[in-house]
Amino acid sequence: MKLADKTCVDFAEVLASKEPVPGGGGAAALVGAIGTALGSMVCNLTIGKKKYAQYEEEVKGILEEAGEIQKELLKMIDDDAENFLPLSKAYGMKKDTEEERKLKEETLEKALKQACEVPVSIVKKSYEAIKLHENLVNKCSKLAISDVGVGVQCLRAAIISAQLNVIININSIKDENYVSRVKEETEKLVKDGTEIADKVYEEVVKALSK
Repeated sequence: MKLADKTCVDFAEVLASKEPVPGGGGAAALVGAIGTALGSMVCNLTIGKKKYAQYEEEVKGILEEAGEIQKELLKMIDDDAENFLPLSKAYGMKKDTEEERKLKEETLEKALKQACEVPVSIVKKSYEAIKLHENLVNKCSKLAISDVGVGVQCLRAAIISAQLNVIININSIKDENYVSRVKEETEKLVKDGTEIADKVYEEVVKALSK
């Protein structure tokens, strides 16, 4: 059974166990999917309301984009687990001889890069979903605006968590060009994403205080 198909209880139990997967990457993907789903819920509660008719088409567009991101993030729960297993095996390789040491080093480098792929994608998708919440916050039903705040905070956690999974892998990668490229790809998205999430959260609190 895929990790994403487990019940909430079963997923939490295997996450809490000493099993190598799921780990922080899978958790980040799930939290991101939940945050995105909350944005979709708010869209669905806004569509069809006369008060927000002027935003109807835009909110429908947000809903469509959010649905795609949610699917991709849920898929990444299992993708991350699959990509981690080669790394787990690489760490257990022998290094008694020079030849074994060289093979282990080469295998580890390849496996570390593979393990980086999904966390980088989670950063990118979480950023996209945060931007959707930014677009939604002033166009949605005020009865559900608190859920925009909850959703964007989930995505804030997801983007930071995914970045931690990137960092732990690139710290052991010797390919400087690769490390530089991955940092460039992710660091700005995380910085901008968290700033936007904080701004959206402030908008939500302001709206709830009126």
